[in-house]
Order: sequence, then structure tokens, then C-alpha cells
Amino acid sequence: MTIAQELDDQKGICQDVIFPPGDLYSDEPALESELHLRQIILLFKCLEWLWRDRNDFYAAGNLTIYSPRQLKSEHFRGPDFFVVLGTERKTRKSWVVWEEYGKYPNVILEILSESIANIDKDLKKKIYQETFRTPDYFWFDPYTQEFAGFHLVDGEYQSLQTSEQGYLWSHQLGLYLGISQGLLRFFTRDGLLVPTPEETAELLEQKAERLAAKLRELNIDPDII
Repeated sequence: MTIAQELDDQKGICQDVIFPPGDLYSDEPALESELHLRQIILLFKCLEWLWRDRNDFYAAGNLTIYSPRQLKSEHFRGPDFFVVLGTERKTRKSWVVWEEYGKYPNVILEILSESIANIDKDLKKKIYQETFRTPDYFWFDPYTQEFAGFHLVDGEYQSLQTSEQGYLWSHQLGLYLGISQGLLRFFTRDGLLVPTPEETAELLEQKAERLAAKLRELNIDPDII
């Protein structure tokens, strides 16, 4: 959707609106806790590692999204974690929709906290449904383990049903989201945990150690292989 189409589609915005410069810094409040930060970093690292050979997406956390539909109120929203597909993979100061060919996030995750949980479940959900039209929306509370997900169907969010493992499917990412050791993680279609780079390195090291041990059992020096 182009910016012109967005403006035509949004009632109450003047057609001669002047867009501010696109090089805008993010303007988000501090995260609620260290656990919120760890959760964002974990999701970011896992997705970046899984899609390390792709250059057609952008993932970020606690970053302001500047929307032309909200210019009049200047009531901008920055999700705790979001992913945009079909875009250039590069660093940004913020996500400025009118500089990104009208693109909004394909996936949004809010990390709940006691002070703003109602906002994430009500006001933000409404914005993501009606303004951003983000196809997949999730929320997760790392303290209570509350976890829910929604998929946009005919302009309205419909609750996602959990899998046998308790995971929720992201149509946009082609991945499950589920809780593992108290934090939200990505899982493949087959239910395999998407590892971090560090976890991948550890698994490879363990595999190498098992191979070396097997070779020693066969009286083969591992160093000659």
C-alpha cells in the first residue's frame, strides 16, 4: 500500500499534510524490567540467526513506529518486538512508515507487565488491528506466563489455537512461538527449538566431543581426522 493510498483510506487526515523528515529517532520509554530486555534480545538473536542468509526482513524491539495515519495525533506506538517482511535488512533509528513504502509490521509481540497490560490488550490491540493491520499479534507475560496470539481475519483479530505442545503458529513467520524455560522461543513447524548462535555452537561442540570419544573407543586418534 502506498502512502497516497493510506492517506486516502484514512478519514480525518488532510490531503495536504506535510510529512516530517524521515530520519527520526525512536522515542520509546525504558523497558519495564531486565527480564523484558532479555526476552527481546532472545527473540531477536534467534530470528536473526535462523534467517542469517536472508536480506528481506527487519526485526527490532522497543522501537518507535511512525505512522502517517497517526500524524494528526502524534500518538505513535513502538512494539516491544516486531518483524517486517519484504523489506531491506539494515539498521534503522526507527520505523518510519512513509519512508518504507507504506509497510507496517507483519508480526508484533508485546511483553506484558502489570502497569501496562490493559493497554497492550485493549488500546494497542485495537491500533494494531485497525491502523497497522498487522496480521499476527502476540502478547506474553514472562512473570505469569500468560501467552496469547491472534491472526487478522477479515479485518478482525481471531484467537489462535494452541498446538498439542502448547505453541501458537505465526502465519507470517512460518514458525511456532512457545514457552521454554520461562521465556518465549521460536519453534520450527516440526516443533524443534530455534537455537541462539551460542546454543548452536554448544551443540556443535558437544557433537564433536561425542565423536572424539567414539573414535578413542575404536583406538583411533581424533587429531588425525
